[in-house]
Amino acid sequence: MRRLMEQLYPICRSITGLGVRRTLAIIREQLPLVIHEVPSGTQVLDWVVPKEWNIHDAYVANARGERIIDFRKHNLHVMSYSRPIRAQLSLSDLRAHLFTLPEQPDLIPYKTSYYGEQWGFCLSERQLRSMGEGRYEVVIDASLVDGALTYGELLLPGAEADEILISTHICHPSLANDNLSGIAATMALAKRLNARAQRRHSIRFLFVPGTIGPITWLARNQDTIACIKHGLVIAGIGDPGALTYKSSRRGDAKIDRAAAHVLAHWHRPGKTLEFEPLGYDERQYCSPGFNLPVGRISRTPYASYPEYHTSADNLDFVSLEQVEDCLAAIEATIDILEQDAHYSNLSPYGEPQLGKRGLYSDISGHPDRRRQETNLLWTLNYCDGRHSIFEIAEKARRPFAELSAAARKLEAAGLLQKLR
Repeated sequence: MRRLMEQLYPICRSITGLGVRRTLAIIREQLPLVIHEVPSGTQVLDWVVPKEWNIHDAYVANARGERIIDFRKHNLHVMSYSRPIRAQLSLSDLRAHLFTLPEQPDLIPYKTSYYGEQWGFCLSERQLRSMGEGRYEVVIDASLVDGALTYGELLLPGAEADEILISTHICHPSLANDNLSGIAATMALAKRLNARAQRRHSIRFLFVPGTIGPITWLARNQDTIACIKHGLVIAGIGDPGALTYKSSRRGDAKIDRAAAHVLAHWHRPGKTLEFEPLGYDERQYCSPGFNLPVGRISRTPYASYPEYHTSADNLDFVSLEQVEDCLAAIEATIDILEQDAHYSNLSPYGEPQLGKRGLYSDISGHPDRRRQETNLLWTLNYCDGRHSIFEIAEKARRPFAELSAAARKLEAAGLLQKLR
């Protein structure tokens, strides 16, 4: 994941263009992505695929020809989707096109103008203060022409047609947490799930530009949408904050319950949030017409940490330990969806004797053994064909993995029969 993030960090990405294609090509070296190109001007729901934007160079130079704002030094220096310009401007005229963060004077902000033909430069407040009066050469060597929107898709077939949707956005330039952490974890998750010998659900991965990407996918996949039974948006998982799950619009979908269950038993404190129509691409999947059971896993919610959408969101800001920890929580959530099952108790009249089947410890009072025995009793009592293992885990307030392991032991001992 670290190598991937280092490869992707210098690339200037936006919602369309060569940066997105290059990013997907790098991911495709490790995953068999299907790359989709949707032409500019295509109607997608209430939106239209915009013109394709590509940038080659950009700078602001002083009278001595010195580049004082230079796209080559940091791709955040140019407002994304800036139209091309070549001009000589006074500082007073230029100021209307310069964006800073006065309260964070050493940082470069990230700004966009996707759907209005404007131009601008982003710089630190300290840089702006150092600019004297005079005329400046302003150059944005970019193109804004009919092209295509590009996204990547991977479907891992399962035993069932029912799908788990995993989505991450790929449209930000050099921002490590709010872009690359999600991309890296999603790729790692796809590789891990692809390596599994068996999958119950089909699992669909989407690497899409934010907002317009999922809208485009939803518009083009009306027949697929009914198959999506669970979903996760992965974004911003490498910062120091606690694991956070934002529920789907439904609020009580199985993915909501599964993620909340995992966080409730995680080795570090986590939290859950109710759905609101703000944030990342979950708001598209959860728009009322679709109302898909798609939640979001992240850490500090978007726009709630000082590094958000600034040059401080760099590779040093992202903790790989945090990314891996989140990835493990996502896998645990998917395991609930994949492994949940209903069993029937084959000895339901009175508590069956577990000792003669080797399921009780000979050493009384050992805490781990006692916990395992309690898990066996919960599982036996509620495996009546009506309660799934996950429902029992919720009722018992015990980790799903423990009760799932207990069910397998009881099945091996001839006390349970798997129904579905």
